[in-house]
Amino acid sequence: MNILKTLLPITLFLLVLIFSKGPWHVLLLTVAQIVYVPLTLKLVMIKGDWFSKFYPYISIPAYLSIALIQLITNTEWDVLFAAIYLLFTFVIALYGLSRFLMSGFTHIEEFSINLAMIYLVMGGFWFFASTANIDTGFTPMLTWLTAIHFHYSAFLLPVFVGFLGRVYKPRSYSLIASIILLAPMIVALGITFSTVIELLSVIAYMIGIYGLIHISCRAPFSRSLQKGLVCLSFAALGITILFSLLYASGNLFGSHSISIDFMLRFHGIVNAIVFALTGIIGWSLSIPSAKIIKWTFPISKIRGKRVIGENILAEIVKNNQYQGLVNDMSLYEPDINRQTLAPRIVDFYENTNDYRLFAKVKWQAWFKPFAIIYRLISRSVKQIDLPLSSQQIEMTGEIQAISDDKDGRINTRAWVRKINGEVVFVALYSSHEKDARTYMNISLPLPWSAMIGILELNQIGNELQLSSKKVQTPNADSGIYVAIKHWLVKLPIEEQFHVKETIDGILVANHIMWIFSIPFLKIEYHIYHR
Repeated sequence: MNILKTLLPITLFLLVLIFSKGPWHVLLLTVAQIVYVPLTLKLVMIKGDWFSKFYPYISIPAYLSIALIQLITNTEWDVLFAAIYLLFTFVIALYGLSRFLMSGFTHIEEFSINLAMIYLVMGGFWFFASTANIDTGFTPMLTWLTAIHFHYSAFLLPVFVGFLGRVYKPRSYSLIASIILLAPMIVALGITFSTVIELLSVIAYMIGIYGLIHISCRAPFSRSLQKGLVCLSFAALGITILFSLLYASGNLFGSHSISIDFMLRFHGIVNAIVFALTGIIGWSLSIPSAKIIKWTFPISKIRGKRVIGENILAEIVKNNQYQGLVNDMSLYEPDINRQTLAPRIVDFYENTNDYRLFAKVKWQAWFKPFAIIYRLISRSVKQIDLPLSSQQIEMTGEIQAISDDKDGRINTRAWVRKINGEVVFVALYSSHEKDARTYMNISLPLPWSAMIGILELNQIGNELQLSSKKVQTPNADSGIYVAIKHWLVKLPIEEQFHVKETIDGILVANHIMWIFSIPFLKIEYHIYHR
């Protein structure tokens, strides 16, 4: 069966190559569709999962359809054949999405592979639009070129980037991979709206590609032949991207020194043979193993409805009360020492109801347009509803006990915070232990889902740091997740609290949040004993 999976696409392409009477450049997309896509999927698929079992039944009709379009040209069946291939790419996108829901943003190299499969459906759509002569607002050639773009730049390249990250992942890798993953959409926006954006997207691609060449040449491959082929594959892009730069510059400044015909002959052929074929052969010599993490920490079973606020508390609050977020800070030893930690910090966490909380929220300037949209949603949902103003405001509230049977964790309590009498924040606090470390396990109910914050506590002098970053242990549970039904997705968000006691007994807590490692929110709390 494995040999059939490999030979069938190659045989079909050879038949197309020999008997097709269409323009030669069409073969650049055809070889990607019925040779490179199946060979790459074979490298990516996990044996025994639903997609690998379903794959023969959906792939063979798709590859046959592409071959028939080229062998029996310009028939009324072409649209049906293109629709079959489009359906196939849609199933591949579902596979990428299902893999993403299992791993989230935990490892950017795995996210790169998953996003590649999601991107491929856009290649299927543009191919269908080209075959069906749908008016996309572009010329037929540009519509076809967009289809080829999403097969090579948005599918093959991100998969190769993901494989490289499995082998070697220096600090610069995450930035370079992010550029490569964003670039296909920026290119599409540039072609649609602006030649300036198109040129900037090519420059971004250049930065990413030359970064990949550098990383691949330094990567510790187990086989020198594989290293040579992978480096050659990325180096081919380093050459062809220079002609893309000239072409995009010509579109912007009106000096067309590089034509589409030249781009097809040189850029297209080099990418199809040296980049794609060489890369697939190189990676097939030794497929890097995936880094898969299965989280086992307890997750709150409580989910919200459309509005959170106090509505969610009616069914889950029990009679007995808790005084603080933690019964005893000794729970987090040995990572903190209750005796040497600032006394006021210990007292705040054990007797939270005895304190007044004043907050100053500061959104980063670049994030403010998104914060305005976010605020419209958070006000209606009444959860994590932070003000746009940076003026200091008092957050009132109390700790309420939650039924462990309904939550699923132990010693669960809700910290309900209000601004001017309106609920803005409902967080359900608990804890769990793993590998001799105790984590603060926080759940924020959202409509039909929940955001989970797993924080590790560390003591710095007599000050306290709570962080979702993996500060001490690489395999720590710490992180920000979203729980939807049985899926747990790690988000590209990080947060960190730093709590200290001033000379006059006031607590100052700085809360910083990042998205994709870029800071977007800072909250400064001043906490006074009543």
